[in-house]
Amino acid sequence: MSNPLPTPPEGAQNTVSSLPLPPMQYINLYTDENIKRGRAPKPPLPIHDTYKMFGNTYNADDAIIRPLESQGFKRLYPQHYDRKRELRKLNHSLFVNFLDLLDLLVRCPDSPHRTAKVEDLTLLFIHIHHLLNEFRPHQARETLRVMLELQKRQRIETALRFEKHLNKVKDILQQALMSLPDTSELDSKLTVPVEAMETMDTSSQDETSSDGCNPLDRLMCEIIDKM
Repeated sequence: MSNPLPTPPEGAQNTVSSLPLPPMQYINLYTDENIKRGRAPKPPLPIHDTYKMFGNTYNADDAIIRPLESQGFKRLYPQHYDRKRELRKLNHSLFVNFLDLLDLLVRCPDSPHRTAKVEDLTLLFIHIHHLLNEFRPHQARETLRVMLELQKRQRIETALRFEKHLNKVKDILQQALMSLPDTSELDSKLTVPVEAMETMDTSSQDETSSDGCNPLDRLMCEIIDKM
């Protein structure tokens, strides 16, 4: 199977992209023809040790949010803390250090303390980012809860609409049944013609029996005589 990704020339330095490849680079590998012929690559095996992502090495056993000490940064807040309070303090320290850096750049742009101020600002940003990341599990749970509530509300609304249409269909069927005539009236209407036919048959039989000629035959004979 040919590799659709371009290979760098020999001697070229391998560069690591900070962003993932476009989806088309992977979609082109899973075409219908490749899947039918068995050319589509198999899914990767689960990682049990270490892996690299965007040029950084990660351990599969690492926590989702690693402590700052494990990443080589000094912690600026205590071990047990209130996230909201610490975020306010870090935000205030960030503004103060930024104003100090501006004052330092105005008064003495070549001062060696400028680099220290930049490092302090970087450390403050890292701490703020870390505290915000600690809210990610809570955000994921809340997002899942909102999605489930939305699905529940949609299903309830669908069930209510279905019940409304079902009741409407029942009303239509009930009105159609009420508009049908009564069976007793139909029986009474049908019995009258039957009795009349029976009387007519008996009368015709009586007439035929009296003179020995059917009235219809007599009528036909009269019409032929007149012709």
